[in-house]
Amino acid sequence: MTGPGHPAGASAGTPSAALVYVADLHADTVSVVDPAAGRVVDAVPVGSGPDSVAAAPDGSRVYVTDSAADTVSVVDARSRKVIATVPVGDEPSRVTVSPDSEHVYVANVASDTVSVIDARTRTVTDTIAVGHAPLGMAVTPDGCTLYVANAASGTVSVVRTATAAVTGTIPVGSGPTALVLTPDGRHLYVSNLSSDDVSVVDVRAGVESDRIPVGVQPAGIGVLPDGGRVYVANIGSDDVSVIGTRARAVTDTVPVGHGPNGLAVGPDGSRVYVSNFDSDTLSVIDASTDRVRDTVPVGDGPTGVAASPGRPGRP
Repeated sequence: MTGPGHPAGASAGTPSAALVYVADLHADTVSVVDPAAGRVVDAVPVGSGPDSVAAAPDGSRVYVTDSAADTVSVVDARSRKVIATVPVGDEPSRVTVSPDSEHVYVANVASDTVSVIDARTRTVTDTIAVGHAPLGMAVTPDGCTLYVANAASGTVSVVRTATAAVTGTIPVGSGPTALVLTPDGRHLYVSNLSSDDVSVVDVRAGVESDRIPVGVQPAGIGVLPDGGRVYVANIGSDDVSVIGTRARAVTDTVPVGHGPNGLAVGPDGSRVYVSNFDSDTLSVIDASTDRVRDTVPVGDGPTGVAASPGRPGRP
């Protein structure tokens, strides 16, 4: 379940990330993009079928799901080399890192589980059974709760991280693929690939409170640091929907490349990065204008995208 069908207040100042990482599904590499230079500065060989990528908040590591190898590649951000390969579940297709950079969560789409990796020992410490075909994940800022989008169940699993136990299940739209938690922690926005809409989940009530129509086959999703806008990459309509969170409606549509799939918002909110699977490019959206300001060629079949929080940390 890899590839584009199964994903992956700002100001116009300096680019919002030191580096942007793009998983190149067909090239078995991760493209390292310097957004200031507008080009790829390195291509890191990883495992087979890299589908998703996540940068640790402390800037030290980059984690890549090798979907065809059932492993996660651990990349040292300073040396840009794989320093460990961790076996996980069947067809790992999404990855995210806890806010303290101590735990890595991996959604195994073909085994209906989430693997929990201890970032220091680089070993799996827990395996959590969730819904069918888990994909996108999000962790609360305090690290206590993990949300998992289950594409084949039409649900979001709520996981208590301390016990690695599912504590709730929230019905959403059809084919939930990616999700993002608003900065205030009150709402989840969930892209529903098969129903062409985005679910808004009231986290406290544990229910879907709204449904917003967007483009065709919405996949990657991100929110600005101020919580004012949510961006959604629409694979089937070659554009990005911009949702105003106050109005809970699409306020703009940004044309990008072909097959936009992965999406990441830069840490300061000035840029939004979108991988275009069928164009082999990365679109860079200026969040002050909601228009593409740069298009960067990357590797073959770009899927997941991650924007680093700053220059690499510990070696």
